[in-house]
Amino acid sequence: MPLAELVRVAGSRWGVEETFQFAKNETGLDHYQVRRYDSWYRHIALSMLAAAFLAVTAHAERVRDEKGGARREMND
Repeated sequence: MPLAELVRVAGSRWGVEETFQFAKNETGLDHYQVRRYDSWYRHIALSMLAAAFLAVTAHAERVRDEKGGARREMND
């Protein structure tokens, strides 16, 4: 395997590690106390769905801010 390919693969691992750390901190990916596989699977699936929602929402906000869009304010 060429050295350039090894460097590329090693570098891509950083993004994966950051994604899992984000999911652990923001969506409770590592906060589960279950006894059965189906319960664990539900918890992991919902945590990853929440992380994906947060990532998509953050991206949409960045794109809107770059285009100069107005922010919507929540009324009390």
